[in-house]
Amino acid sequence: MDKQLLLDKIEQKKILVGVVGLGYVGLPLAVEKAKAGFKTIGFDVQSHKVEQVNAGINYIGDVVDSDLSDMVKNGLLSATTDFSFIKDVDFVAICVPTPLDKHQQPDISYVENSSREIAKYLKKNTMVVLESTTYPGTTEELIKPILEQGSGLLCGEDFYLGFSPERVDPGNLIYKTKNTPKVVGAIGKDAVEVIAAMYRAVLEGEVHTVSSPAIAEMEKILENTYRNINIGMINELAILCHRMQINLWEVIEAAKTKPYGFQAFYPGPGLGGHCIPLDPYYLSWKAREFGFHTSMIEASMMINDRMPEYCVHRVSKLLNRYKKALNGSKVLVLGVAYKQNIDDYRESPSLPVIDNFKQLGAEVSFFDPYISEYKRDGKTFIGEKELTPELIAAMDVVFVATAHTNVDYELVQKHAKAVFDAKNVMKHITRRENIEVL
Repeated sequence: MDKQLLLDKIEQKKILVGVVGLGYVGLPLAVEKAKAGFKTIGFDVQSHKVEQVNAGINYIGDVVDSDLSDMVKNGLLSATTDFSFIKDVDFVAICVPTPLDKHQQPDISYVENSSREIAKYLKKNTMVVLESTTYPGTTEELIKPILEQGSGLLCGEDFYLGFSPERVDPGNLIYKTKNTPKVVGAIGKDAVEVIAAMYRAVLEGEVHTVSSPAIAEMEKILENTYRNINIGMINELAILCHRMQINLWEVIEAAKTKPYGFQAFYPGPGLGGHCIPLDPYYLSWKAREFGFHTSMIEASMMINDRMPEYCVHRVSKLLNRYKKALNGSKVLVLGVAYKQNIDDYRESPSLPVIDNFKQLGAEVSFFDPYISEYKRDGKTFIGEKELTPELIAAMDVVFVATAHTNVDYELVQKHAKAVFDAKNVMKHITRRENIEVL
């Protein structure tokens, strides 16, 4: 490896960048690399994404439309479905999905298949970086042998390999791909230096280097497991506080006044998104290889996984006060996105909430200002086009599942027979006789 050659090419912006996977992680990364002056090629197996990128059409909320179209027009960004582009690039970031299978075990097939394809075209003096969240050991135990065997090249001698976890927070108005600090771990000191230099040339946030890919992989798992456990604790307290007739939301606001030693987490109908609900499962799965059970982590996951069912149970008790059975009742779910003000419903708790309602015989409809339809178990479900007084009044109960800020909650309160607010988004509404809060 010619380390200095790569460092010089980075400084001169002569690195040709490849991004494998043009989803919520890959497309923003590709755009930022292009904006930094690096010619970038994006790859995706889905031809419609490739066609949209090449037409300058944006489909990711955290990407500025004009940024994408400008980069395409200027010839700095293009996309392809042909993996052979790897032979031309100097840096390739792997940003493919790492979901769980139906047994809640890591499905690493997207990473594995991408690595095999990259290996076919890998040339000397190339940097390869995995960004997809995964279990500790993936980069060295899985990707390294695949790349070496498929290419005939040696890691550290012919190519550099590292891991740098994505930290995308969809809908965050402050921290985007550009200014979020980056963690880089790689195989060998030279690899760390060069890969970190590449990210520093693109991003504004600090680039923090660690001694191995496994450290960086575990770091990402720690971030989201920390959130998972704390949300699990607060969800359990929500159940307890309801029994004790204590308003947990007010408790949290009081606790927030302490200037140190406390970080606020909030209850809800479950956990959603592509990371927080999934990442602890990667760790629990890997831990079993070492004869270790992550008991605290697994306990928090059990609590969080039960929240959709618990919330539906609360709604059934709410309806009971109105002498209504859940079976046959009309339920309007407000929000199917996994968090506020985004159009992403991956692992959204709203979906099992809806499933639970339907299983108990309720007639369920939904409204989400960002999502007109969603797919689940091979079926497509169409949402209500508009939140009208007539629609609200026709429902037996309205279930607030997502705290979107562009919903008229006063309208909801005014016309709803009953409201179950699982996000406390209606806290500022003074008339509350028909509102129950999680």
